[in-house]
Amino acid sequence: MRNLRFTISYDGTAYSGFQIQPKADTIQYRLEQAVFMLTGERVKVISSGRTDAGVHAKAQVINFSTNSKIPVERWCLALNARLPRDIVAHTAEEVLPSFHSRKAAKRKTYCFSIRSARFPDVFHRNYEYHHPTHLNVEAMREALPCLLGEHDFTSFCTVRTDKEVKVRTLYEVRLETEADELSTTGNIARVRLIVTGNGFLYNMVRIIAGTLIQIGEGKRPSSDMQRILEARDRSQAGPTAEAMGLTLWRVDY
Repeated sequence: MRNLRFTISYDGTAYSGFQIQPKADTIQYRLEQAVFMLTGERVKVISSGRTDAGVHAKAQVINFSTNSKIPVERWCLALNARLPRDIVAHTAEEVLPSFHSRKAAKRKTYCFSIRSARFPDVFHRNYEYHHPTHLNVEAMREALPCLLGEHDFTSFCTVRTDKEVKVRTLYEVRLETEADELSTTGNIARVRLIVTGNGFLYNMVRIIAGTLIQIGEGKRPSSDMQRILEARDRSQAGPTAEAMGLTLWRVDY
């Protein structure tokens, strides 16, 4: 058996998340069907993490075991010919039998994108959350430093989780901004939350994003982030931001 590792991208708009589910179209199902069409094998695709419905990936990492003798350099082209156009394999390599995409991952980076402008961007409407009014980006930035390091992130985890230990370490939390190309005033039109950590709880980045949006709206002070973190109570944080704004950006090993 060969253990093959791939880097893939996908637009999650049309899918019910990564993980196979009964009577649902998922990324894992599509990948496993593509391998079956190519080799006739029923494989189990393992991912670095199970993205939710509507969440995207720029560089998801997967692996699976196969008896196929197809040369590794031909795998991406062969898989892409059998995958829908919103899922693309970019790299393939043969790895040790012990490699496991999720267990071997050291860091993951997510990006949550917000369009802060009166009108949505038609070309990015599936990849960013549209917020039609101004956000105070500096207030949002001031709220971020307290999240760095090792903490119990219970306040930023959905109550629907099977994870008993909610301690995670965040290595980087920052905001990037981009001006509106269609505006003559140079107003900020896009805000990106970039978060890197050793792991993430269910909906963690989306809840952080939802809380930050409330801070940007002036509904909470920047100092509230520290209080919410220490409360270890989901009800203290903001809403879960919409899935379309979230992208799994990178996985480091």
